[in-house]
Amino acid sequence: MKKRTKSIMEFRASFPNEESAIKFYEKIRWKDGVVSPFDATSKVYKCANGKYKCKNTGKYFTYRTKTFFANSKLGMRDWLYAIIMIANHKNAISSYQLADDLDIPQKTAWYMLHRIRTAMAKENNQKLSGEVEIDETFVGGKNINRHKDKKVEKCQGRSYKDKVPVFGILERGGKLIAKVVSNTQAKTIVPIIKEKVELG
Repeated sequence: MKKRTKSIMEFRASFPNEESAIKFYEKIRWKDGVVSPFDATSKVYKCANGKYKCKNTGKYFTYRTKTFFANSKLGMRDWLYAIIMIANHKNAISSYQLADDLDIPQKTAWYMLHRIRTAMAKENNQKLSGEVEIDETFVGGKNINRHKDKKVEKCQGRSYKDKVPVFGILERGGKLIAKVVSNTQAKTIVPIIKEKVELG
């Protein structure tokens, strides 16, 4: 409970109002200046009420346009809070807890979490490129440290009996994909590499 209270206080200190949250997100989305979501080559004009105009298409847009919270009435501060909580909580965050923190209906909180997790899944589906490293590891405690009635016989070394094999692919200076696999044989791993890494 103390950790949760501290997280909320730290968030409020970092983002005291809606404007600070919007500016923070705009810096992440448009690192080198605002880019039109309709034409990346177009010049962009800043308008009133936080809107921008794409010169080439004549269309108006905001920081929300073509994002997963484009049609939401919730403020950016609420969305940022939900994203940060999901990213920082080891055991995730429930819709009930989020609803309580933001003082919103539980159904709305569930909708937010669903949208964010869906977006995260899409991000993980992108292919890796450049220099890519692969490796595997086995997750699980040492058999010697287990209680007598939970010890597994004949499980020395790289045994799957008491550990879960996890296969990882890392793009140097970029993204990481980690996937639980049934085993670390070539017939299991090679198809994953072909799916997740660009040819060449």
